[in-house]
Amino acid sequence: MSGARSVCVTGLGIVSPIGVGIPAFLAGLRAGRSGIRALDNDFSQRLAYNAFGLVALPDDTGVPRSRCAGLDRVSILALIAAHEAVGSAGLEGHPGLGDAIVAVGTGMGGAESLQQGYEELLLRGGARMNPLLVVKGMNNAAAAHVAIDFACHGQSFTYSTACSSSAIAIGEAQRAIRSGVADLAIAGGTEALLTHGMIAVWQALRTLAIPDPADPSTACRPFSADRSGLVLAEGAAFVILEEEAHARARGARIYARLSGYGARTDAAHLTKPEPAGQAATMRAALADAGLQPADIGYINAHGTATVAGDLAETEAIKQVFGAHAGRLAVSSTKSMHGHVMGATGAVEFIAGVLALQHEFLPPTINLHKPDPACDLDYVPNAARPAPGLMHVMSNSFAFGGSNAVLVASRAAA
Repeated sequence: MSGARSVCVTGLGIVSPIGVGIPAFLAGLRAGRSGIRALDNDFSQRLAYNAFGLVALPDDTGVPRSRCAGLDRVSILALIAAHEAVGSAGLEGHPGLGDAIVAVGTGMGGAESLQQGYEELLLRGGARMNPLLVVKGMNNAAAAHVAIDFACHGQSFTYSTACSSSAIAIGEAQRAIRSGVADLAIAGGTEALLTHGMIAVWQALRTLAIPDPADPSTACRPFSADRSGLVLAEGAAFVILEEEAHARARGARIYARLSGYGARTDAAHLTKPEPAGQAATMRAALADAGLQPADIGYINAHGTATVAGDLAETEAIKQVFGAHAGRLAVSSTKSMHGHVMGATGAVEFIAGVLALQHEFLPPTINLHKPDPACDLDYVPNAARPAPGLMHVMSNSFAFGGSNAVLVASRAAA
């Protein structure tokens, strides 16, 4: 955007099924490692299908056990990722955080707390309801805890637009910094919805993948002829966004520029993806970045592995990129980490930033039987070097038709 303040990424933090922390996540992307597995808990034997992206937290999460008792898992994951992001930006204890924006996306908020509340009320008669379930389960709890931890007194936002929630959180934080509202933002998303109730209703919707019982890790197969649906996952991802002059003045490491953001609504159907709306969102992000379609070297696709969704996104990419679509690398990292719902946009934006920084293309794993109708270069099965990669795009297309696209660009030395 001409004349606007430049916004850059100076910190990264992540908790994902393929790695807790940026080094582990990066290694997982490069190795094409699946973090999808079967649940083994008190309700897993009652599930019709069992393959999920579950986070394996270390014994020491950095969040005191005494504090965890008052937190839903969704907030715990958020705090772990946000602390890594702030630490990697060199901002721990920095006075500038006092005016920082906190922007968080989540689809379901405190799903674990809601499950606990309903079980207590309906199964045990509600004799000992936990009053903390209100503040543990509310959608803005994660944003509140992040703001409290870093004493951020700037604006705090929680976005809940299904699968695009965290991409919109990052994009709206970028807009706020561009407009001069703040110089810093902690922006991203968190999701922890692998509860019995949430899984049951998603299975009732008939959108979840049918896994191979012998190898659940292969359940998510975007763009494959034998794809059968999405894989629910949990996780959190945060970035530090900073006005570029502010970042350079304090000698910050700059991972990338957040050069473009587009948000549009299909206004067509609650669950059926609309290629025209997706294409409009990608065009908006390109225009915001001041780029042409041929400038983009890699797209981290929404790529959920549903039959309709992968076809619609393929068509939308062709509409926007024309002849360049055939030369463009596109992959779905959901094949490795699953669909992190409200946090997925932030997870995948970080994957794009790492691809840009380390000049490689994350793969779409499990792509052994390509769908002839999905005929782009989906970087099948193995990561690929990408020397000179300059601009990457990250797509997030949600139920309700709420779409968001982010563009990251290599920062000048």
